[in-house]
Amino acid sequence: MKFLKAQTLQDIATILACDFVGDANFPVLGMNEIHVVTPGDIVFVDHPKYYDKALASAATIVLINKKVDCPEGKALLISEEPFSDFNKLTNHFNPFKRATSVVADSAVIGKNTVIQPNAFVGNNVTIGDDCLIHSNVVIYDNTVIGNGCTIHSGTILGADAFYYKNRPEKFDKLISGGNVVLEDNVDLGALCTIDKGVTASTTIGEGTKIDNQVHVGHDTVIGKRCLIASQVGIAGCVVIEDFVTIWGQAGITSGVTIGEKAIISAQSGVSKSLPGYKSYFGSPADEFRKKYKELASIRLIPGIIDKLENL
Repeated sequence: MKFLKAQTLQDIATILACDFVGDANFPVLGMNEIHVVTPGDIVFVDHPKYYDKALASAATIVLINKKVDCPEGKALLISEEPFSDFNKLTNHFNPFKRATSVVADSAVIGKNTVIQPNAFVGNNVTIGDDCLIHSNVVIYDNTVIGNGCTIHSGTILGADAFYYKNRPEKFDKLISGGNVVLEDNVDLGALCTIDKGVTASTTIGEGTKIDNQVHVGHDTVIGKRCLIASQVGIAGCVVIEDFVTIWGQAGITSGVTIGEKAIISAQSGVSKSLPGYKSYFGSPADEFRKKYKELASIRLIPGIIDKLENL
């Protein structure tokens, strides 16, 4: 999430009422999660296990809960609660705005786009030309939809990320300040849910077609001309490259990459990154032929046991 106006390290420290290490005028351009940070961004870290990763990331401002050596060319914000302070910054720079109409006055709707009755279009939404938005679609604030998209009834774009910190007394929610982006000619079936990014965009690429009842988690990036069948569940921060096919009821864990032109068979469970140009099956998913050989071998086990017992 980039700020509308560049801030300084002193500005951010004042908002958080925290100490800092570095030049008071050090530029702060935005805030992001570690997998999408760029120079000028704030990243937060609150566990020693991840200090080195955060300090070595592309982020140039690290919101951290311990005074450590500051890498050259970077700055630190010292906070007792980096998680909570990251939320404070999200609320400050991207506060929730209540709706005042079913289609917000600030929404930009393109030529020949049809929005059916009972659809909701939130603040600062952009919808391109020649789109069809069916009844009971919900499009949260700041969503961007390209040209020639079709979205069927009951689909929701921009629900919060499923991201919580497990504290002794409760689950503490990380506030979502990102959005959803649909590129041109994307079709979404009925009852799909596309979560917004925590700080960046959940993106569905040009020409991708998604069937009914598919869930796409926060900050996932789906490439162009993918086919995703019904009841697929895709966790957050997944990268699905171009021309991938995923058949029904497959599940994909967070943070993995599925390579270009891969095919994931129905009811597969993807627990690790998979190279492209191959077909996969099973749980955990593996190459199609290899998995079927394993299943064939398993079927032989009862007969082998019988033979051993008769020796």
